[in-house]
Amino acid sequence: MAKHIFVTGGVVSSLGKGITAASLGQLLKARGYKVTMQKMDPYLNVDPGTMSPFQHGEVFVTEDGHEGDLDLGHYERFIDENLSRESNFTQGSIYQTLIARERRGDFLGGTVQVIPHVTEAIKERIRRAAEQSGADIVISEIGGTIGDIEGLPFIEAARQFKKEMGPGNVLFVHVTLVPYIAAAHEVKTKPTQHSVKELRSLGVQPDFIVCRSDHEITDGVREKIALFCDVDTDDVLACPDEPSIYEVPISLYEQGFDISALAKMGLAPRKIKLAPWRAFLKAKDACSGDLDIAVVGKYVSLPDAYLSINEALVAAGIAAGRHVNVHLIDGEELTDKNAEKVLGAMDGILVPGGFGARAFEGKIAAARYARENNVPFLGICLGLQAAVCSFARDVCGLEGATSAEFADAAPEGTPLVIDLMPEQEDVEDKGGTMRLGAYPCKVVPGTRAAAAYGEPIVYERHRHRYEVNNAYRDALVEGGLVISGLSPDERLVEMIELPDHPFFVASQAHPEFKSRPTNPHPLFRAFVEAANERKGA
Repeated sequence: MAKHIFVTGGVVSSLGKGITAASLGQLLKARGYKVTMQKMDPYLNVDPGTMSPFQHGEVFVTEDGHEGDLDLGHYERFIDENLSRESNFTQGSIYQTLIARERRGDFLGGTVQVIPHVTEAIKERIRRAAEQSGADIVISEIGGTIGDIEGLPFIEAARQFKKEMGPGNVLFVHVTLVPYIAAAHEVKTKPTQHSVKELRSLGVQPDFIVCRSDHEITDGVREKIALFCDVDTDDVLACPDEPSIYEVPISLYEQGFDISALAKMGLAPRKIKLAPWRAFLKAKDACSGDLDIAVVGKYVSLPDAYLSINEALVAAGIAAGRHVNVHLIDGEELTDKNAEKVLGAMDGILVPGGFGARAFEGKIAAARYARENNVPFLGICLGLQAAVCSFARDVCGLEGATSAEFADAAPEGTPLVIDLMPEQEDVEDKGGTMRLGAYPCKVVPGTRAAAAYGEPIVYERHRHRYEVNNAYRDALVEGGLVISGLSPDERLVEMIELPDHPFFVASQAHPEFKSRPTNPHPLFRAFVEAANERKGA
């Protein structure tokens, strides 16, 4: 039977519950336990797929095609496990399922209520995560902040779950803010006391309190929190800001977090294997020199919109012994006229995915600048489509070539070198209807993609509706574009590149989702190495 750990947050949002949960997961896995993780979101959207990245950061895609919360990315990077659609659910999806059942008459005319029906549905999703993963330990993060009205069903479900599972099988970790008040020259524990009081009023006593702060948490502060919140002093953990999120597992390990958690669950403290993680941190600290990488997108006012891309670039930089500085460039402001001024100092240019016409011409300008000035280039999803449009216009003579996604704004007769997949033509619902999840790609021998991957068949995660239009494939190839990756039936273009260029590669998939700190993705690694060579030149 799996053990369960619930992670809640108090005082304010965006505290780093996900990093805390992922760090604990990393430590427990390093001790030889099979760990899986889960994020429960209290909002009423069915999933984040139709939400703007400005609202909730990037949409993370799992192997099985679930559009999930960005914390799933943290989980996968820290515990180095592929998660599934069972690893993320929202209150909206719970209500959608219950209402559908009620409409079918499954409840035999009974009244459908938050308790027991909503809470039971939540518990079922928790059980399912354990059963389908076969994990020894399931770590479930409850989104939001204690006191939020929409989070109450999740806290109640977790309370019931602990009661049903019995002693020693369920733990609660409460992550809370301990703010520093400059006028008083000290950190204050009162917000934490009130947050724990609120949690206890809902029937949940935390086993651990993790104190987030931008200042030192002294033993005296920990003792005070322990006294007022009815936990042992050793179970109040300091989690001050670190230079890197990847330092957090070591900080918590040094405080014995994992040992204490295992003891409370009645599990043996197996020998820990932290050598790979420590080697990564050592390599990070040993980096010298900088690489400047431009990420030309449309959601640049919120860095979390490109979180996995940023982390993939950083990991590839560490592997190359370089600090990567990511420069978010607004594609709406980028043109051919100012491209030299904006991008001239960059060692590499990356154009990420996205939806909608806004900033697309800027992405085309970025691809054009990289192609014409021999700047290493990596295109992802819409970035591939921008690169193809740029090449079609400039090299193949297809004036104004664009995507069918933006056809309404283009003159009649404009070449649509990117077109809707046939199976997408009659789709009306926007949520969960794209080409989603892992698909195979046949890598063409002798290409840069083949050199990067070193494998004939690779699987990458997708999230898109549009593809390279096969009606223009011959024209593009005749113009010199190399199709370096294809679907196994060769119907779909998966990757393209330019042969006479230091590095110009684009993927229709999202390779950033499979990058790990200790194992950078091959395409990102090759891209950063090319940028490093340019820097050296």
